[in-house]
Amino acid sequence: MKKAIYTPRKKDFVTLATVLLATCVLLACAACKGFFVDPTLASIAVTPAGATIVVGATQQYQAVGTYNDGSTKVLSPVWTSSSVAAATITAGGLAKAVAAGPATITATSGGVTGTTTLTVQSAALQSISVAPTNPSISLSQGSTEPFTATGKYADATTQPLTSATWNSSLTSVATIDAATGIATPVGTGTTVIQATSGGITGSTVLTVTK
Repeated sequence: MKKAIYTPRKKDFVTLATVLLATCVLLACAACKGFFVDPTLASIAVTPAGATIVVGATQQYQAVGTYNDGSTKVLSPVWTSSSVAAATITAGGLAKAVAAGPATITATSGGVTGTTTLTVQSAALQSISVAPTNPSISLSQGSTEPFTATGKYADATTQPLTSATWNSSLTSVATIDAATGIATPVGTGTTVIQATSGGITGSTVLTVTK
């Protein structure tokens, strides 16, 4: 009796080739697994760097992370301020100036931090009001008139200006002490009394009668 001889069919060769190819792919992936890892965050840059704002103003910050493969990405870090007395900062990186002074703004993500310095300055002086408004004094009585100056700032606050410089437009009508703001009548007429501070001037009119 003749033994049966198995003759591989074409389909069998295709199946075997497919299995071998799949095995090779799996082995290759396993060998290369160590090369396909997520990049590691190496540093954080906080922008803008070294900003300066006035009291009441805000500053938006952004954190950009640099990874060990050289790639960069905008982050959503945890934001903190070293001095909430000078400036606070929201979870979205919006800092608000509270009072004059420095604060270090820090962005933290994955144990990596980035910092920058924020400087808060006093609000800018916008206008000066002089009091009393348009007063009148008598020359014959020899009385003097003390003036005061109040500054209005960009953050809508007001403050007495003790360091204002005073001036009278007509010293033949009245003189004024440049430091104290006390006016002394000299002759009848009107003169403009001015108070100046930080390049801002406020004024009123003084009338001197007989």
